[in-house]
Amino acid sequence: MNATALPRIWAFEDFRNAPGPRPLLMGIVNVTPDSFSDGGLFLTADAAVDQALKLIEEGADILDIGGESTRPGSAPVPDDDELRRVVPVIERLAALTRIPISIDTSKPAVARAALQAGARIVNDIAGLRDPNMIDVCCQFPCGIVCMHMQGTPQTMQLNPQYAHVVSEIRDFFEERLQTLAGAGIRPDRIVFDPGVGFGKTARHNIEILNAVSQFQTLGRPILIGHSRKRFLQKVIGRAVDERLFGTVGVSVALAHQGVDILRVHDVAANRDAINAFLAAARGHDPRAHGS
Repeated sequence: MNATALPRIWAFEDFRNAPGPRPLLMGIVNVTPDSFSDGGLFLTADAAVDQALKLIEEGADILDIGGESTRPGSAPVPDDDELRRVVPVIERLAALTRIPISIDTSKPAVARAALQAGARIVNDIAGLRDPNMIDVCCQFPCGIVCMHMQGTPQTMQLNPQYAHVVSEIRDFFEERLQTLAGAGIRPDRIVFDPGVGFGKTARHNIEILNAVSQFQTLGRPILIGHSRKRFLQKVIGRAVDERLFGTVGVSVALAHQGVDILRVHDVAANRDAINAFLAAARGHDPRAHGS
């Protein structure tokens, strides 16, 4: 795949984004009873919609709606349960906002129903390794977030090992680009997520966070989802409900590297810190650029 022909533009439906001074912020809404940091807080459709609207007010560029926890050791939930959680939320949000809505799922049936309900992005932690997910994404002109994970949520943190974590993930992305293009999916619809916390040790995660530019050599936007995750405990020694400052610190470092998208729980804090960093370090005026 010729990366020089792919200038990290993300384009699907009527959405088009080229690299800018600030990464896009994807706001997380977990409609689950057991997610690692906010499980149960937004389990009803009303609570989830209210949280999503709050994230939009804080400056979210994308909303990511999930109905199944993928924390280490979590058990899969039946399709019907996941559908009951996410479809009403997506339907209501699609009627209220034109901000792109992402469905966070690895289940083709859930992705299809979510896209029919108004979602415009499929965020698949399994990296579209299920051929049926590829079929769904061929049938809809949606954006795609293709993530790397070693193992499954049930096994991924038991003993993750790599010879060279960054190069192995990059090789996986290159193979996915070729496979998806062969299925008829345009490369400019695809974003890659190296999967911080999904089958990686804290050391692996830190290596990934220092390698954004290496992943970007494939010519695709890179998304990082580091918000509140366990590796931060190794770095700052904080429990999950005390990791906001650590999350923001990593976000600023990633913005400095030119990451394309950040998936975060706390949109306002991350947006303000990144805008302040860009103003101080590069003279970027967010008011002049709509940031």
